[in-house]
Amino acid sequence: MTMDIEQTFQLGYQMRCDGRYGDAKQVFQRVLAAQPMHINSRHQMALIQGFEGDFDGSLASLQQLVAQAPANLNIRYDLAMTQMMLGMYEEACENLKKILAVDPTHEKALTQAVYC
Repeated sequence: MTMDIEQTFQLGYQMRCDGRYGDAKQVFQRVLAAQPMHINSRHQMALIQGFEGDFDGSLASLQQLVAQAPANLNIRYDLAMTQMMLGMYEEACENLKKILAVDPTHEKALTQAVYC
């Protein structure tokens, strides 16, 4: 029986949203074992690093993902928010501006850009 990658990812995403980080990581690792470049699972794993207190690891993972998928505005936004949280305001504002250059109506980026 083959695993439905997207359905499995959604299960992990729901667990992550519910704060079940350990369970979510196991599910995302199953997705990544089947599809190592699954960008959404890698994104969620990077967020979980931060939620579990590994801010430097989360930052590095998000930076790597933005480099690999520069057009993915969700990852770039989460990188900007992590940078903002870590006091990296110039870098965060640069990423918010890049988001708004692509999507001038990006509500979350617009809300955060007022702090730049």
